[in-house]
Amino acid sequence: MGTTFTYHFNASSSEYASLGTAGLRKSFLLEQLFVPGRVTLTATEPDRAVVGAAIPLAEPLRLEAPPELRCRFFLEQREMGVINLGGAGAVTAGGVRHEMATEDLLYIGRGVEGVVFESTDAAKPARFYLVSYPAHTAYPTTLVRPDQANQLELGMVEKGNRRRIRQYVHPKGVRSCQLVMGVTRLQPGSCWNTMPPHTHMRRSEVYLYFDLPATARVAHFMGRPDETRVLWVG
Repeated sequence: MGTTFTYHFNASSSEYASLGTAGLRKSFLLEQLFVPGRVTLTATEPDRAVVGAAIPLAEPLRLEAPPELRCRFFLEQREMGVINLGGAGAVTAGGVRHEMATEDLLYIGRGVEGVVFESTDAAKPARFYLVSYPAHTAYPTTLVRPDQANQLELGMVEKGNRRRIRQYVHPKGVRSCQLVMGVTRLQPGSCWNTMPPHTHMRRSEVYLYFDLPATARVAHFMGRPDETRVLWVG
């Protein structure tokens, strides 16, 4: 039980051209993120984002500050979004307990100490997904239910990209310093999320896929427009 912390380094745009499938997966894919009974944290090198997960079982799990982050507690200089993708659970932050059902999101602002994750039923544990960025100021810790998020309907049936987006942490939702966080669901018959593919030169964009059938696969079209590669994810 406890916390596992690792660094993740991405290939540069010049290194990318020489990578095969194994190299692409090592550079751009985080595997073994959800580990029962542990908090896992991975720091990404481009913009100091931390991506993680927590699956508490019979005992609560405390969010610890890895020595590598050089801070007294994890959110001393950071903000974080936590979304529950499993069974019922709770997150205690700064002494306040927040009950969280499936797809509830908790934004926790800079300076909050004592973050603890719990599952209501260890046989059907909560699965907390965490994303954290450095923060320059403190915004209030806020719990958001799915029906409270900003809702968008995008795409067209003819192009196979009808999708519903729930924006939780966003300029039209919960305020933050850098973090933007939400959930996208494809409508029946649709298979594209974003088309045309695009990139962000100065910000990381982290995708987590969940509730996929065992036989389903996601295709990432990667690289420059004149030299693309496909990364398949289960």
